[in-house]
Amino acid sequence: MSDQIVIIGAGQAGIQLADSLRREGHEGPITLIGAENEAPYQRPPLSKAFLLDQFEESRLPLRPDAFYEQRDIKTRFGVTVTAMDRAHKTLTLDTNETRPYDKLALCLGANVFIPPIPGADLPHVMALRTLSDSKRLKDALFQAQNVAVIGGGFIGLEVAASVRKMGKTVTIIEALDRVMKRAVSEPVSQFFEALHHEHGSTLLLETLTEEITPGGVRLKNGGMIEADLVVMGTGVAPCQELAMASGLHCENGILVDEYTRTSDPDIVAIGDCSAHPNYLTGQILRLESVQNAIDQAKIAAKTLTGVLAPYKAVPWFWSDQFDIKLQMAGLSRDADTAVTRGTKAKRSFSIFYFKSGKLMAADSINAPADHMAARRILANDARSLTPEQAADTGYDLKQAF
Repeated sequence: MSDQIVIIGAGQAGIQLADSLRREGHEGPITLIGAENEAPYQRPPLSKAFLLDQFEESRLPLRPDAFYEQRDIKTRFGVTVTAMDRAHKTLTLDTNETRPYDKLALCLGANVFIPPIPGADLPHVMALRTLSDSKRLKDALFQAQNVAVIGGGFIGLEVAASVRKMGKTVTIIEALDRVMKRAVSEPVSQFFEALHHEHGSTLLLETLTEEITPGGVRLKNGGMIEADLVVMGTGVAPCQELAMASGLHCENGILVDEYTRTSDPDIVAIGDCSAHPNYLTGQILRLESVQNAIDQAKIAAKTLTGVLAPYKAVPWFWSDQFDIKLQMAGLSRDADTAVTRGTKAKRSFSIFYFKSGKLMAADSINAPADHMAARRILANDARSLTPEQAADTGYDLKQAF
């Protein structure tokens, strides 16, 4: 194929798509456009090892510099696409250039969501999404002693753990009644709440922020948290404005089919910005993970080169906090049964989730073998593991593959 393919977004999804297109035999021009000045890099270390100076910046790039020339991929970093003309198949850049395309891939990612809290624009208030964000936060932490983290999701808790390791005073402010509520079950939330308490952080649940001041955070319940640095861990929102302005169908993400196609057959959308029909749940979902970005990119590459293969990858995620690794496989939101394998007291256990007797997901705490087994079982349509087998530590999970 000689179609000119333009990829907007130079994150995990964008670079994987460029790579996969060549692996699928695409011989035409590929252009990778990214708003950040840096070549595609790993984001997970930014809230953990990189923040702690345990991960060198030179290790962050997702591909070596030579990759782009070897694969004949043209790059435009530090450039933003401001408009799409689908009728004429052209893009307008913030450099006032107009660039044509035959096929287009939207790998736009997501942006940090900042709630409308008075004082959120003060100089000591920071969020974490990009490499420059992490560098700025790292610099600020040299001077800060009292740190407030607003939001008890993955990023908020990972940053809180890293900051606590530095010896700073940490207060986590969460609006909901438990941490990571949108992603994990109550027992997993309770485990991580205890973990952060154990390491000396203060955790305030069901607590709303009234205002951020130069000296701290004023709460709606009348309390005041002293803080010389405030980190916003309040989630992200999909970058869908460009797609919406061009008339593509969007609803909490750019809507795509099982082949990653948008409502325009010449445009695919993948990664954090896209909402797809998930084969495990039957629902339209938007997933924010490295796995989803990589696996969707491989499907999109097939679609763009004329091979239709449905997206049926098992979702999996992870989070590192202190000495604990949480690994999640599948999606537990609709489960009606949960069983525990292992012992929470030993800080190595898994919770397996079932719906109508069929495995839906597993959350593993320092239990990588359970996690890998769950992924293998979920990848098989039969999912032939019973709750009784999952709970029995004497049962070899490999028998259920």
